[in-house]
Amino acid sequence: MTTPTSKPMSHSPSSIPSLAQTEKEKEYEGEGEGIDSPPELSEKEIKALYRKIDFRIMPILALLYLCCQIDRGNIANAAIEGLTTSLHLGGNRFNIALTLFFIPYCLLEVPSNLVVKYFRPSRWIPFLAVLWGIVMTLMGLVKTYHQLVAVRACLGIAEAGLFPGVIYYLTFWYPRHELSFRIGLFFAAASMSGAFSGLLAYGISFMDGIQGLRAWQWIFILEGIATIAAGLLASLVLYDFPSTATYLTDSERAYIVWRQKYAYSEQGEDEQFSWIYVRDAVCDWQVWTHVLLYMSIVGPLYGIVFFTPFGFNTPDTQLMTVPLYVCASTFSTISVQPWQLMVSIAIQRSPFILFSFTLNVIGFSILLSSVGWGVKYFALFLVLAGVYSGFPVMLSWASNNFAGHYKRCVAMAIHIGIGNFSGAIFSNVYRSKDAPRYIFGHAMGMGFTWLGIFIVLLNVFLYRRINARRDKILAGNSGGEDGNGNGKIDVKVKVEAEEVRRMGDKAVTFRYNL
Repeated sequence: MTTPTSKPMSHSPSSIPSLAQTEKEKEYEGEGEGIDSPPELSEKEIKALYRKIDFRIMPILALLYLCCQIDRGNIANAAIEGLTTSLHLGGNRFNIALTLFFIPYCLLEVPSNLVVKYFRPSRWIPFLAVLWGIVMTLMGLVKTYHQLVAVRACLGIAEAGLFPGVIYYLTFWYPRHELSFRIGLFFAAASMSGAFSGLLAYGISFMDGIQGLRAWQWIFILEGIATIAAGLLASLVLYDFPSTATYLTDSERAYIVWRQKYAYSEQGEDEQFSWIYVRDAVCDWQVWTHVLLYMSIVGPLYGIVFFTPFGFNTPDTQLMTVPLYVCASTFSTISVQPWQLMVSIAIQRSPFILFSFTLNVIGFSILLSSVGWGVKYFALFLVLAGVYSGFPVMLSWASNNFAGHYKRCVAMAIHIGIGNFSGAIFSNVYRSKDAPRYIFGHAMGMGFTWLGIFIVLLNVFLYRRINARRDKILAGNSGGEDGNGNGKIDVKVKVEAEEVRRMGDKAVTFRYNL
């Protein structure tokens, strides 16, 4: 989307009504009503505006996701510190405990996304963080296997709404082609979680026996308390929507509200909820291809996260995981800015996703080979670098191609929710009986990677064909004048603007991102 600074103004910034005063916005609906042209901001002012927004919302969202990923994956670190022996997790019991997290986690992501606006993001997102922090703390007090499984399921319930909710929340603030950069910054926190988790577990291991608690119990308790603190902090600093952000000036709020109104559709987006949008999302073919693409990236990620603490036969196993995630985080962070610039120029995501999959193919090929331990350790660097760099681009690709406010809400929740079932699959493919080579687990990772490559190519083929067909339709309707000398296509767009808004990405004027 081009920056709308050159569009003639119909209102001066001072004449635009106070956005926070409208009845619609008191209900947190309909941001952008009544604003037909933006305040005139220079390129420098626009960049400063988005830096201001980045500074206010990205650090706290990244902190929450860092806590989320640590709390989700620290069970592997706890297992090294005696969890499996204390709770007698022999056989496949540990794998079952991992799997039970994903069932409620995946099923509740769509309902959670549907209520984000109703309960307000500034309340709902911090509430979820405090809730799962409490659950994580209680996990340190479990005494039996069955209690562990029950609390892991509760953790899945509590965490379900965070990730899809945050991705949906970011679409309130950032336009279509600037989203991948912010998702990259946000997701960089996930890559750091592995490093922090290993370091924290190593430090907490020296608390073994304090107050009669084992080291693995202290891992859950202390990290859960940290999450509760982060959630309380988020409740103080998050704002719901651009129209209610008091740290922005009137003209800045007006600009963001106007730009977001047309960020995903030239005709704007319908703000009124209807179950039609839920149906549209469920019946859209591209939602399901993106689900498979999500699974092909997230599945191997979960496999590696759960596998790496057990993959090293060294005295300091916890510390061996730290360089992997530091490297992955560094690669993801330094690549997100140049990738964003290239994506903005090319307006394409698929080539960068394919590059990430290429790193995965090389990494898994090495892991499946009969090579030395050091070479396999290097292969893990490649896999994690590929997964963490490709993940934000994959998410932004999906969100760019779901138009319609509520359809995007549901589609992203389905995309992420069902896609995370691959975590349940990969919780069971790295089996203790396959140690030390874990051939079955690595082969599954390779298979999912090739599935992802196929889905990317299939989506590009279908998107190109649909875009070309729509170009022909518009070209065929553009000729002729009406009695007043106006082009017929202009009159037609005016008449059907409301229908175009309702159709979202199915409208003939919408072009899919490649």
